[in-house]
Amino acid sequence: METGSKKDIKSFTLDQLKEEMEAMGEKSFRAKQLYEWMHKKQAAGYEEMTNISTALVSKCKECYSYTALVPVRVQESKIDGTRKYLFELADGNMVESVWMRYQHGNSVCISSQVGCRMGCRFCASTQDGLERNLLPSEMLDQIYAIIRHTGERVSNVVVMGSGEPMDNYDNLLQFITLLTDENGLNISQRNVTVSTCGIVTRMRQLADRRLQITLAISLHAATDEKRRQLMPIADSYHLDELLEACAYYFAQTGRRITFEYSLVRDVNDTDEDARQLSALIRGLNCHVNLIPVNPIKERNYVQSERRAVEAFKNKLEKNGINVTIRREMGRDIDGACGQLRRRYMKQDY
Repeated sequence: METGSKKDIKSFTLDQLKEEMEAMGEKSFRAKQLYEWMHKKQAAGYEEMTNISTALVSKCKECYSYTALVPVRVQESKIDGTRKYLFELADGNMVESVWMRYQHGNSVCISSQVGCRMGCRFCASTQDGLERNLLPSEMLDQIYAIIRHTGERVSNVVVMGSGEPMDNYDNLLQFITLLTDENGLNISQRNVTVSTCGIVTRMRQLADRRLQITLAISLHAATDEKRRQLMPIADSYHLDELLEACAYYFAQTGRRITFEYSLVRDVNDTDEDARQLSALIRGLNCHVNLIPVNPIKERNYVQSERRAVEAFKNKLEKNGINVTIRREMGRDIDGACGQLRRRYMKQDY
Protein backbone atom coordinates (compact mmCIF):
# COMPACT_ATOMS: atom_id res chain seq x y z
CA MET A 1 0.00 0.00 0.00
CA GLU A 2 1.84 3.02 -1.26
CA THR A 3 1.26 6.69 -1.86
CA GLY A 4 3.73 7.85 -4.47
CA SER A 5 7.16 6.39 -3.66
CA LYS A 6 6.44 5.93 0.06
CA LYS A 7 4.60 3.19 1.90
CA ASP A 8 1.44 4.21 3.74
CA ILE A 9 2.14 3.65 7.44
CA LYS A 10 -1.43 4.04 8.65
CA SER A 11 -2.70 1.26 6.36
CA PHE A 12 -0.54 -1.44 8.03
CA THR A 13 -1.97 -3.91 10.53
CA LEU A 14 -0.04 -4.20 13.78
CA ASP A 15 1.69 -7.39 12.59
CA GLN A 16 2.64 -5.77 9.30
CA LEU A 17 3.98 -2.73 11.15
CA LYS A 18 6.09 -4.99 13.40
CA GLU A 19 7.66 -6.50 10.27
CA GLU A 20 8.36 -2.99 8.96
CA MET A 21 10.04 -1.93 12.20
CA GLU A 22 12.16 -5.08 12.38
CA ALA A 23 13.25 -4.59 8.76
CA MET A 24 14.27 -1.07 9.77
CA GLY A 25 16.39 -2.42 12.62
CA GLU A 26 13.96 -1.28 15.33
CA LYS A 27 12.53 -3.32 18.19
CA SER A 28 9.05 -4.69 17.46
CA PHE A 29 7.53 -2.92 20.49
CA ARG A 30 8.04 0.34 18.58
CA ALA A 31 5.33 -0.86 16.20
CA LYS A 32 2.88 -1.15 19.11
CA GLN A 33 3.71 2.40 20.22
CA LEU A 34 3.28 3.83 16.72
CA TYR A 35 0.11 1.84 16.13
CA GLU A 36 -1.43 3.06 19.37
CA TRP A 37 -0.67 6.68 18.54
CA MET A 38 -2.19 6.32 15.08
CA HIS A 39 -5.25 4.21 15.78
CA LYS A 40 -6.11 4.56 19.46
CA LYS A 41 -5.14 8.18 20.07
CA GLN A 42 -5.77 9.35 16.48
CA ALA A 43 -2.57 11.40 16.38
CA ALA A 44 -2.58 13.95 13.56
CA GLY A 45 1.17 13.58 13.07
CA TYR A 46 4.44 12.20 14.43
CA GLU A 47 5.02 15.38 16.43
CA GLU A 48 2.23 14.31 18.81
CA MET A 49 3.96 10.98 19.60
CA THR A 50 5.79 11.90 22.80
CA ASN A 51 7.44 8.50 23.44
CA ILE A 52 8.84 8.05 19.91
CA SER A 53 12.49 9.06 19.48
CA THR A 54 13.50 11.82 17.10
CA ALA A 55 15.65 9.32 15.21
CA LEU A 56 12.72 6.96 14.59
CA VAL A 57 10.46 9.85 13.61
CA SER A 58 13.06 10.89 11.03
CA LYS A 59 13.23 7.33 9.65
CA CYS A 60 9.44 7.10 9.46
CA LYS A 61 9.11 10.45 7.69
CA GLU A 62 11.70 9.30 5.16
CA CYS A 63 10.08 5.93 4.48
CA TYR A 64 6.36 6.39 5.03
CA SER A 65 3.56 8.76 4.13
CA TYR A 66 1.26 9.70 7.01
CA THR A 67 -2.40 10.30 6.27
CA ALA A 68 -3.94 13.03 8.43
CA LEU A 69 -6.99 14.67 6.90
CA VAL A 70 -7.98 18.24 7.65
CA PRO A 71 -11.48 19.51 6.88
CA VAL A 72 -11.62 22.00 4.01
CA ARG A 73 -15.23 22.75 4.79
CA VAL A 74 -17.67 21.75 7.53
CA GLN A 75 -21.40 22.32 7.29
CA GLU A 76 -23.62 21.85 10.34
CA SER A 77 -27.36 21.30 10.07
CA LYS A 78 -29.52 23.78 11.96
CA ILE A 79 -32.22 21.10 11.99
CA ASP A 80 -30.52 18.17 13.70
CA GLY A 81 -26.83 19.01 14.28
CA THR A 82 -25.62 16.65 11.54
CA ARG A 83 -22.23 17.72 10.21
CA LYS A 84 -20.93 17.23 6.70
CA TYR A 85 -17.17 17.27 6.21
CA LEU A 86 -15.24 17.91 3.02
CA PHE A 87 -11.65 16.64 3.24
CA GLU A 88 -8.77 17.34 0.88
CA LEU A 89 -6.46 14.37 0.25
CA ALA A 90 -2.69 14.60 -0.20
CA ASP A 91 -3.07 14.64 -4.01
CA GLY A 92 -5.63 17.46 -3.95
CA ASN A 93 -8.68 15.23 -4.46
CA MET A 94 -11.72 15.74 -2.24
CA VAL A 95 -13.89 13.30 -0.29
CA GLU A 96 -16.80 13.88 2.04
CA SER A 97 -18.09 12.30 5.23
CA VAL A 98 -21.11 12.79 7.47
CA TRP A 99 -21.27 12.79 11.28
CA MET A 100 -24.69 12.06 12.80
CA ARG A 101 -25.72 12.04 16.43
CA TYR A 102 -28.26 9.41 17.48
CA GLN A 103 -29.55 8.31 20.88
CA HIS A 104 -27.55 5.09 20.57
CA GLY A 105 -24.30 6.95 19.79
CA ASN A 106 -22.55 8.86 17.04
CA SER A 107 -22.40 7.49 13.52
CA VAL A 108 -20.00 8.44 10.75
CA CYS A 109 -20.73 7.78 7.09
CA ILE A 110 -17.53 7.65 5.05
CA SER A 111 -16.51 7.58 1.39
CA SER A 112 -14.58 4.66 -0.11
CA GLN A 113 -13.59 6.21 -3.45
CA VAL A 114 -13.04 9.63 -5.00
CA GLY A 115 -16.07 9.73 -7.25
CA CYS A 116 -17.72 6.54 -8.49
CA ARG A 117 -18.13 4.66 -11.75
CA MET A 118 -21.40 2.87 -10.99
CA GLY A 119 -23.56 5.52 -12.67
CA CYS A 120 -26.67 5.35 -10.45
CA ARG A 121 -29.01 7.97 -11.86
CA PHE A 122 -30.04 9.71 -8.64
CA CYS A 123 -26.56 9.97 -7.06
CA ALA A 124 -24.37 13.08 -7.30
CA SER A 125 -21.11 11.28 -6.49
CA THR A 126 -21.10 9.31 -9.74
CA GLN A 127 -21.62 12.19 -12.18
CA ASP A 128 -17.95 12.92 -12.80
CA GLY A 129 -16.93 9.25 -12.83
CA LEU A 130 -14.30 7.50 -10.73
CA GLU A 131 -11.12 9.41 -9.92
CA ARG A 132 -9.43 6.75 -7.76
CA ASN A 133 -9.81 4.31 -4.86
CA LEU A 134 -9.16 5.40 -1.30
CA LEU A 135 -6.46 3.72 0.75
CA PRO A 136 -7.44 2.07 4.05
CA SER A 137 -5.79 4.99 5.88
CA GLU A 138 -7.85 7.52 3.92
CA MET A 139 -11.06 5.73 4.88
CA LEU A 140 -9.98 5.45 8.51
CA ASP A 141 -8.82 9.01 8.84
CA GLN A 142 -12.19 10.39 7.82
CA ILE A 143 -13.36 8.90 11.12
CA TYR A 144 -10.26 9.92 13.08
CA ALA A 145 -10.39 13.51 11.78
CA ILE A 146 -14.04 13.77 12.82
CA ILE A 147 -13.19 12.44 16.30
CA ARG A 148 -10.40 15.03 16.51
CA HIS A 149 -12.80 17.77 15.39
CA THR A 150 -15.81 16.88 17.56
CA GLY A 151 -14.00 15.51 20.59
CA GLU A 152 -16.63 12.76 20.72
CA ARG A 153 -16.29 9.02 20.24
CA VAL A 154 -17.85 7.19 17.30
CA SER A 155 -19.97 4.08 17.86
CA ASN A 156 -21.10 3.18 14.34
CA VAL A 157 -19.48 3.41 10.93
CA VAL A 158 -21.30 3.24 7.61
CA VAL A 159 -19.41 2.88 4.34
CA MET A 160 -22.12 4.52 2.28
CA GLY A 161 -20.66 7.85 1.16
CA SER A 162 -19.14 8.51 -2.26
CA GLY A 163 -17.95 5.43 -4.12
CA GLU A 164 -18.83 1.75 -4.35
CA PRO A 165 -17.03 -0.10 -1.52
CA MET A 166 -17.04 -3.43 -3.35
CA ASP A 167 -15.22 -1.73 -6.24
CA ASN A 168 -12.39 -1.07 -3.74
CA TYR A 169 -12.60 -4.52 -2.18
CA ASP A 170 -9.08 -5.22 -0.90
CA ASN A 171 -8.68 -1.78 0.67
CA LEU A 172 -12.15 -2.12 2.19
CA LEU A 173 -11.21 -5.39 3.91
CA GLN A 174 -7.99 -3.89 5.27
CA PHE A 175 -9.96 -0.87 6.52
CA ILE A 176 -12.45 -3.12 8.36
CA THR A 177 -9.56 -5.09 9.91
CA LEU A 178 -7.97 -1.89 11.23
CA LEU A 179 -11.25 -0.30 12.32
CA THR A 180 -12.34 -3.31 14.38
CA ASP A 181 -8.91 -4.18 15.82
CA GLU A 182 -8.89 -4.23 19.63
CA ASN A 183 -5.54 -2.39 19.51
CA GLY A 184 -7.14 0.53 17.69
CA LEU A 185 -10.58 2.14 17.66
CA ASN A 186 -12.02 -1.32 18.43
CA ILE A 187 -15.44 -0.77 16.85
CA SER A 188 -17.50 -3.95 16.86
CA GLN A 189 -18.02 -5.54 13.44
CA ARG A 190 -21.73 -5.52 14.25
CA ASN A 191 -21.57 -1.72 14.31
CA VAL A 192 -20.15 -1.53 10.79
CA THR A 193 -22.38 -1.34 7.71
CA VAL A 194 -21.11 -1.65 4.15
CA SER A 195 -23.34 -0.58 1.28
CA THR A 196 -23.17 -1.95 -2.24
CA CYS A 197 -25.19 -1.46 -5.41
CA GLY A 198 -24.85 -5.21 -5.92
CA ILE A 199 -21.51 -6.47 -7.26
CA VAL A 200 -22.50 -10.10 -6.79
CA THR A 201 -19.06 -11.71 -7.11
CA ARG A 202 -17.65 -9.48 -4.36
CA MET A 203 -20.72 -10.04 -2.16
CA ARG A 204 -20.07 -13.78 -2.28
CA GLN A 205 -16.38 -13.29 -1.52
CA LEU A 206 -17.30 -11.10 1.45
CA ALA A 207 -19.78 -13.71 2.66
CA ASP A 208 -17.00 -16.31 2.71
CA ARG A 209 -15.02 -14.12 5.13
CA ARG A 210 -17.87 -14.62 7.65
CA LEU A 211 -17.51 -11.14 9.08
CA GLN A 212 -20.26 -9.87 11.37
CA ILE A 213 -20.79 -6.58 9.54
CA THR A 214 -24.15 -5.53 8.11
CA LEU A 215 -24.46 -5.65 4.33
CA ALA A 216 -26.77 -3.00 2.86
CA ILE A 217 -27.95 -3.48 -0.72
CA SER A 218 -28.94 -0.47 -2.82
CA LEU A 219 -32.01 -2.01 -4.43
CA HIS A 220 -34.31 0.87 -5.45
CA ALA A 221 -36.51 -1.22 -7.76
CA ALA A 222 -38.24 -4.59 -7.70
CA THR A 223 -37.94 -5.52 -11.38
CA ASP A 224 -34.89 -5.82 -13.60
CA GLU A 225 -36.45 -3.50 -16.18
CA LYS A 226 -37.03 -0.67 -13.71
CA ARG A 227 -33.73 -1.23 -11.92
CA ARG A 228 -31.85 -0.89 -15.21
CA GLN A 229 -33.40 2.56 -15.65
CA LEU A 230 -32.00 3.67 -12.29
CA MET A 231 -28.82 1.61 -11.89
CA PRO A 232 -26.48 0.48 -14.69
CA ILE A 233 -25.17 -2.35 -12.44
CA ALA A 234 -28.47 -4.10 -13.23
CA ASP A 235 -27.14 -4.71 -16.75
CA SER A 236 -24.43 -6.92 -15.25
CA TYR A 237 -26.33 -8.69 -12.47
CA HIS A 238 -30.00 -9.61 -12.59
CA LEU A 239 -32.18 -9.48 -9.49
CA ASP A 240 -32.33 -13.25 -9.15
CA GLU A 241 -28.50 -13.38 -8.98
CA LEU A 242 -28.48 -10.52 -6.48
CA LEU A 243 -31.10 -12.16 -4.25
CA GLU A 244 -29.23 -15.49 -4.36
CA ALA A 245 -26.07 -13.68 -3.23
CA CYS A 246 -28.05 -12.04 -0.39
CA ALA A 247 -29.34 -15.44 0.75
CA TYR A 248 -25.78 -16.79 0.57
CA TYR A 249 -24.49 -13.89 2.68
CA PHE A 250 -27.09 -14.63 5.36
CA ALA A 251 -26.32 -18.36 5.26
CA GLN A 252 -22.59 -17.73 5.71
CA THR A 253 -22.79 -14.99 8.35
CA GLY A 254 -26.19 -15.17 10.04
CA ARG A 255 -26.43 -11.41 9.47
CA ARG A 256 -29.73 -9.95 8.30
CA ILE A 257 -29.56 -8.11 4.96
CA THR A 258 -30.65 -4.47 4.71
CA PHE A 259 -32.23 -3.28 1.48
CA GLU A 260 -31.97 0.44 0.74
CA TYR A 261 -34.88 1.66 -1.36
CA SER A 262 -34.90 5.31 -2.47
CA LEU A 263 -38.44 6.40 -3.23
CA VAL A 264 -38.78 8.54 -6.36
CA ARG A 265 -42.16 10.05 -7.11
CA ASP A 266 -44.00 8.31 -9.99
CA VAL A 267 -40.94 6.13 -10.69
CA ASN A 268 -40.82 3.40 -8.03
CA ASP A 269 -43.29 4.41 -5.30
CA THR A 270 -46.61 2.94 -6.45
CA ASP A 271 -48.75 0.22 -4.84
CA GLU A 272 -47.62 -2.11 -7.63
CA ASP A 273 -43.97 -1.38 -6.83
CA ALA A 274 -44.63 -2.23 -3.17
CA ARG A 275 -46.39 -5.45 -4.15
CA GLN A 276 -43.52 -6.48 -6.45
CA LEU A 277 -40.92 -5.67 -3.78
CA SER A 278 -42.78 -7.73 -1.19
CA ALA A 279 -42.94 -10.70 -3.56
CA LEU A 280 -39.25 -10.33 -4.45
CA ILE A 281 -37.81 -10.40 -0.93
CA ARG A 282 -40.42 -12.42 0.99
CA GLY A 283 -38.78 -15.29 2.81
CA LEU A 284 -35.38 -13.60 3.03
CA ASN A 285 -34.17 -12.52 6.48
CA CYS A 286 -34.01 -8.83 5.72
CA HIS A 287 -34.98 -5.30 6.60
CA VAL A 288 -36.06 -2.54 4.20
CA ASN A 289 -34.90 1.03 4.67
CA LEU A 290 -37.17 3.39 2.75
CA ILE A 291 -35.37 6.59 1.77
CA PRO A 292 -37.22 9.63 0.43
CA VAL A 293 -34.81 10.46 -2.42
CA ASN A 294 -32.53 13.46 -1.85
CA PRO A 295 -33.07 15.55 -5.02
CA ILE A 296 -29.98 16.70 -6.95
CA LYS A 297 -30.27 19.55 -9.40
CA GLU A 298 -28.65 17.62 -12.27
CA ARG A 299 -31.57 15.15 -12.36
CA ASN A 300 -35.31 15.65 -12.46
CA TYR A 301 -36.11 13.04 -9.82
CA VAL A 302 -38.57 14.28 -7.20
CA GLN A 303 -39.08 13.01 -3.68
CA SER A 304 -42.23 10.97 -3.10
CA GLU A 305 -44.99 12.68 -1.15
CA ARG A 306 -45.20 11.78 2.53
CA ARG A 307 -48.48 9.93 2.13
CA ALA A 308 -47.00 7.84 -0.70
CA VAL A 309 -44.02 6.93 1.51
CA GLU A 310 -46.36 5.91 4.37
CA ALA A 311 -48.60 3.95 2.00
CA PHE A 312 -45.57 2.10 0.61
CA LYS A 313 -44.40 1.26 4.14
CA ASN A 314 -47.85 0.02 5.16
CA LYS A 315 -48.11 -2.19 2.07
CA LEU A 316 -44.76 -3.84 2.88
CA GLU A 317 -45.73 -4.36 6.53
CA LYS A 318 -49.02 -6.01 5.54
CA ASN A 319 -46.94 -8.45 3.52
CA GLY A 320 -44.80 -9.29 6.55
CA ILE A 321 -41.75 -7.23 5.53
CA ASN A 322 -39.69 -5.55 8.26
CA VAL A 323 -39.46 -1.89 7.20
CA THR A 324 -38.53 1.57 8.46
CA ILE A 325 -38.48 5.01 6.89
CA ARG A 326 -35.00 6.43 7.22
CA ARG A 327 -34.92 9.58 9.28
CA GLU A 328 -33.70 12.38 7.06
CA MET A 329 -30.47 13.90 8.33
CA GLY A 330 -28.70 17.01 7.09
CA ARG A 331 -31.14 17.96 4.32
CA ASP A 332 -30.14 21.63 4.70
CA ILE A 333 -26.39 20.89 4.28
CA ASP A 334 -26.08 18.97 0.98
CA GLY A 335 -26.83 15.75 2.83
CA ALA A 336 -26.82 13.41 -0.16
CA CYS A 337 -23.71 11.55 -1.34
CA GLY A 338 -21.41 13.68 -3.45
CA GLN A 339 -23.36 16.94 -3.27
CA LEU A 340 -20.90 18.97 -1.20
CA ARG A 341 -17.83 17.78 -3.11
CA ARG A 342 -19.49 18.53 -6.43
CA ARG A 343 -20.57 22.02 -5.36
CA TYR A 344 -17.13 22.80 -3.93
CA MET A 345 -15.38 21.68 -7.12
CA LYS A 346 -17.66 23.96 -9.13
CA GLN A 347 -17.42 26.72 -6.48
CA ASP A 348 -21.22 26.69 -6.42
CA TYR A 349 -22.03 27.53 -2.82
